Amino acid sequence: MPEKLFDDKTLRKLEQLSLIASKIRAGAIKGERRSTRRGTSIEFADYRDYTKGDDLRRVDWNIFARLERPFIKLLEEEEDLAVHLLVDASASMDWPRDSESPRDQHKFTFARRLLAGLAYISLSGGDRLTVSALADRRAQTWGPGRGRGRALDLFAALETFTPGGVTDLNEALRDYALRGGRAGLCIVVSDFFSPSGYRDGVTALLGHGHEVTLIHVLAPDEVSPPLTGDLRLVDVESAAGQDVTIDAALRDLYTRRLLAWQQEIGRDCRARGVHYAAVETSIPWEEVILYQLRKLGVVR
Repeated sequence: MPEKLFDDKTLRKLEQLSLIASKIRAGAIKGERRSTRRGTSIEFADYRDYTKGDDLRRVDWNIFARLERPFIKLLEEEEDLAVHLLVDASASMDWPRDSESPRDQHKFTFARRLLAGLAYISLSGGDRLTVSALADRRAQTWGPGRGRGRALDLFAALETFTPGGVTDLNEALRDYALRGGRAGLCIVVSDFFSPSGYRDGVTALLGHGHEVTLIHVLAPDEVSPPLTGDLRLVDVESAAGQDVTIDAALRDLYTRRLLAWQQEIGRDCRARGVHYAAVETSIPWEEVILYQLRKLGVVR
C-alpha cells in the first residue's frame, strides 16, 4: 500500500499538515502537539524514555552519554492528541464489484487510502493513533501507536482490513465509545447504509468526549445509477430483493432523495458540533484531506 499511496509531492504536502481538535485533550504521554491550555511557555518540564518512532532531534544526547540510555526532553506546553480513525467494513463498502469499474473508485479501497493519509499526518505530528474497522464480530484494529516510524507497520495493517457482513453502525460506534480508550479526535468513514442509522452511535462518541468528524463515502454509480428498465435490486448485506421499473422520473426521485438524505445528515451534524463531508470516490482521495477537511478545520 505505501508505495502506491504516496508520491513525493503528496508526501511533502501531508507532512506539513496537522490534525486539529478545538480542545486539545491532555495526553498520558507528552508529544509534539502544542497545547492551547498552557499559553506560550516552552520551558523544560521533564524527561521520558525514548520509544520507537520518536524524533531523534528530541533526544538529550548529554544524558545519553552519561547514562547510555536515550531520553526525550519534554516542554511544558507539549502534549499528545488521541486520534481515532474508524472505517465501516460492512459488505456495502465492498462496492463497486464489477471488474470494469476503476479500482480507485472502490469504496473500501478509497476509504483505506484516505485513512492512510490521515494516519500519516497523525503519526508525523506525534499523536497517539488508533485505527479500527467497524466489522461484525471481526477484530481489525491497529494501535495505539505514535511516531512516523510506525507508518509502514500501519500501512501493512490497513492492507489486511477487509469488508464483509452486516455492521450495525450505531452498535459499533457505541461499543467503540465504551472500549476505544482515551477521548480525542474521532474520524468515521462510512457509506452510512446502516438500517439502524448512525445518530445514537455518534451520540455515544460525543458523550465519551470525542470530537467527531463523519466522512460520507459513495461510489459514482450510487450517486447516479446507470440503470434503466425492469430490474430486481438485491441488498448486498441482507440479500433482500425488490422488483423495480426504472425510468427518468424514478431516477430523478432517487437523486432528490439522496441529496435530501445528505443534507439531513449535514444539518444534524452542524447542530451537534460534528464535522461532515460528503464525498464521491471519483475524486482523488488526497483532495478530501487537502481541500474538504482543510475547509472544515479538521486539518491545518
